[in-house]
Amino acid sequence: MLSEEQQMIQEAAQRLSRELLAPGAAAREAAGAIERDVIEGLAEMGLLGMTVASDYDGAGADYVAYALALMAIAEGDGAVSTMMSVHNAPFCEILERYGSEQQKQAVLKPAARGAFIGAFGLTEAQAGSDASALRTRATRDGDAWILDGSKQFITSGRIAGQIIVFAVTAPENPKKGISAFLVPTDTPGFEVAKVEDKMGQKASDTCSLRFEALRLPAEALIGEPGQGYRIALSALESGRIGIAAQSVGMAKAALDAAIAYAGERAAFGTPLLAHQAVSFRLVDARTELEAARQLVLSAARMKDAGVPCLEQACMAKLFASEVAERVCSAALQTFGGYGYVSDFPVERIARDVRVCQIYEGTSDIQKIIIGRGLTAA
Repeated sequence: MLSEEQQMIQEAAQRLSRELLAPGAAAREAAGAIERDVIEGLAEMGLLGMTVASDYDGAGADYVAYALALMAIAEGDGAVSTMMSVHNAPFCEILERYGSEQQKQAVLKPAARGAFIGAFGLTEAQAGSDASALRTRATRDGDAWILDGSKQFITSGRIAGQIIVFAVTAPENPKKGISAFLVPTDTPGFEVAKVEDKMGQKASDTCSLRFEALRLPAEALIGEPGQGYRIALSALESGRIGIAAQSVGMAKAALDAAIAYAGERAAFGTPLLAHQAVSFRLVDARTELEAARQLVLSAARMKDAGVPCLEQACMAKLFASEVAERVCSAALQTFGGYGYVSDFPVERIARDVRVCQIYEGTSDIQKIIIGRGLTAA
């Protein structure tokens, strides 16, 4: 049911995933970094500016193709798919939607070509899903802005060339007093305070950042003063479609490994796959995973049609992330003791996929948003 272009993008991403990502995933995790040649490989295929218009050096792909590509990349390495997801949306999407023409020419174009990796700086130590609780401040100094504060759990914070940072510019108005800024990471006053030691996705750096008297020119402001809250919320649909797609991709890699193993390993003189207890477990996992995949693609099709789909994106993210953990658990169980050791990839994938229920809005937050739809209905 895919167009020729969507199928071509999916197949190309799958080849890159099989040939470049999957073989090096364990080593990438051990090194705690994504190699430059991996980033260049994504860039060469147009995967770092997928939905950006060709006028701004993007691939101009639709969101179905984007979801399919993310699934494929996540099959090879969930950590790489996280970097790709954040770079595409929210970073590139926000710049294309709200950036000035100068920002698009100077920042969006090279970002879409993959010349650097972008990051998104909203979360703080005391402000996760509650963006109105931000404490980072940006104050006027003539034509410039002075940024002071900190951010927490920022994907690609160590390797990013530019970060979209949200700061309070009018403290008297918690929601309408937030503004968005483009912050080059080589600006004096910018500091990576800590790189987190995480349970999974260790190749994708997650950082706490500090800004101390960081001076930004007036043109660093994205949109208008006070638009930050709206800008931050604007990328929720595509961001959550992206995380849902990642969840499906990682879970598929674990399930495929389990099916292959169950076909090769024998118990009591019979392949594991011939034992109903094992086959039914994998059948349930495959069925749930296909349902998750269809939810993701349905939300992506709505996005492509220009239909508001925040509720559907939240459903896809909620269901896919929770199904993915169940699928990975079923895969690990199928491997038995071997699933619990790092010699086999399901151990790493099970750790990598767990965060999908947390970032880009926890499962609880998805349920709150979906619940509002029940009231409206």
